[in-house]
Amino acid sequence: MTQTGRAQVPACGGLPTLADRAPEILEAFDQQGVMGLLLLDSPGIAELERLEGAQARKAMQDAFFATVANVAWVGARPQCIVLGELGRTEILVFWIRPAGSADFYRLEIPQFGRTVAQALQRSEERPIVASPSIGADLWSGRAIAFRNPRSDAATQLRELIQAAREDAEASILQRQREERRLFTELLLDRRVSSVYEPIVEVGTHTVFGYEALVRGPRGTTLYTADSLFRAAAAHDLVFELDALCRASGLRGAADFPSETKLFLNVMPSSLETIGDREELLMETLQESGLTPRDIVLEINEQESIQNFAKFRDLADRYRAQGFQFALDDTGSGYSGFEEMIELSPEYVKIDRSMVAGVDRDSTKQNVLVALLTLAEQMGSRVIGEGLGRLEELEMLQQLGIHFGQGWLFGQPTPMSARASLSSID
Repeated sequence: MTQTGRAQVPACGGLPTLADRAPEILEAFDQQGVMGLLLLDSPGIAELERLEGAQARKAMQDAFFATVANVAWVGARPQCIVLGELGRTEILVFWIRPAGSADFYRLEIPQFGRTVAQALQRSEERPIVASPSIGADLWSGRAIAFRNPRSDAATQLRELIQAAREDAEASILQRQREERRLFTELLLDRRVSSVYEPIVEVGTHTVFGYEALVRGPRGTTLYTADSLFRAAAAHDLVFELDALCRASGLRGAADFPSETKLFLNVMPSSLETIGDREELLMETLQESGLTPRDIVLEINEQESIQNFAKFRDLADRYRAQGFQFALDDTGSGYSGFEEMIELSPEYVKIDRSMVAGVDRDSTKQNVLVALLTLAEQMGSRVIGEGLGRLEELEMLQQLGIHFGQGWLFGQPTPMSARASLSSID
């Protein structure tokens, strides 16, 4: 065990196991007398293996381990960092000190955990976030042990690890209770708002429509749409949030420019319920100065359609009143193609993964041409999402894609700031 305070971590970020370092840890514990432990874990890593396989899990796990190791080398000085038990994704960070000061336990250990969390959030690859459904939770728990000569050191080590796990579980439960309280209050107070992202005709750069995007309270962990729907899914309140988002999108469109379309996200399972409250929907539209012909219902990708025949019947009821439909994130998987063929939406939105870098990728260009051909055969028009560069927009125009959407045209803003905008220069 090093006496310099520098963590024994290979520069490559690969970590030794607890079994490898246990003799050194126990010897130092005997000599120094006090052992503090920070346990770090991310359940999302194990979930990723179930969804995407062992290779994806390994890549994310290696990134997690490397991030913790880098934090140790750059700033903090724990004595040792090791992996936990075989089959777990735990990282165990040990501080072994003589008795005399609680500062390492009160200050150093919590600061190390905060620094790791911040480093993971800053990472461009976001190694602990595989998808919105997995989430970005970093579990952390701490515990401390005083060497008791009447007890076996290995037994004390095992009890220390279990105490840190229990502390992590208690912290997670407390965080979940607090999140549910905040999220429930958000729903009750209707504390969401909408910003609007322009959808632009590729050939003329004229604004064709706007997609309403939900935002939670600024400066909170529930600000983005992803964080809101993760919380809603965790607490079985997705339907309630979905309804609140649509209401917010309509309320915020009071100054909506004429001759443009408002794209409203909707869960497939919500369509039947909306139809049962048709009068309320029409009243909300009237209050915003809108009619069904102004609205495109954008089928949300977070929920798959289980019964296409039933959904088509519902869609026909809405179309009879003047509503249109868009299918979101087409091209991101087989289900998107299936829904496109089954539903024949008026608009097909191509996933941003197929648009990013399309000017430099002939394979993506070929796929977009094929999608465009299929869409036009069904009478659908195509919208390329996620535009970030002028070259991508120019390539969409060359390919014949009808519309584009993305931050190339500016970040989403409230409708009051958009009301007089008719084209994108």
